[in-house]
Amino acid sequence: MRQLIKPWRHVFKLDPDRELGEPELALICRSGTDAVLVGGSTGVTYGNTQDLLRRVQSYGLPCALEVSDLAAVVPGFDLYMIPMVLNTADTAWILGQHRIAIERYGSLIPWELLLTEGYIVLNAESSVARLTGADCALDADAAAAYAQIADKLMQLPVVYLEYSGTFGDMETVRAVRESVEYSQLFYGGGIRSAHEAEQAAALCDTVVVGNIIYSDVQQALATVEAVKSTAKLAVD
Repeated sequence: MRQLIKPWRHVFKLDPDRELGEPELALICRSGTDAVLVGGSTGVTYGNTQDLLRRVQSYGLPCALEVSDLAAVVPGFDLYMIPMVLNTADTAWILGQHRIAIERYGSLIPWELLLTEGYIVLNAESSVARLTGADCALDADAAAAYAQIADKLMQLPVVYLEYSGTFGDMETVRAVRESVEYSQLFYGGGIRSAHEAEQAAALCDTVVVGNIIYSDVQQALATVEAVKSTAKLAVD
């Protein structure tokens, strides 16, 4: 599954709990983005997830589900991405929910389709931070240390910097970039323009664009070329 995500430079993230018309969905799916990631922190149900999967699948794009609610795990996705929030004291979001899932559904889990994400949540005002009790008061060194835990100690395939709703501090992102050797570095949060997309793309392997889709689809579309035309920073 690592090979599936390796070419991903640009990903659109769609929330099952938010309205997106068919013309806008068509623009998103035909934009040249590498994949669609389906997920959200609240209001995600089996029904709205299944409906969004069906709509996206008609365009032939790779489609992954970021699992946030066990009741909304729908079969048929190309990949299931499993977040582990590293900067929380609540172990439910590190291992607890994962144990429950395995106890309930162990024999049904398609292990070959799962990838684990080491999440570092950095916007205290975001829904995901409030839900998970994440400690977002991290300086660049602390964020980089968490990234190294995911990359070197846990050997997770993905380190995900989640700013969710606000554009991130690029110096913190740079510090994380310089600390990650093996994991694929994802950035998500607050990208509202091609320029911001370029900044994130210069430091990260994969840029995830979400909220702007629902307020300005044309700005969202502009991020695709911005990311793909930006060379990633080489780190020695």
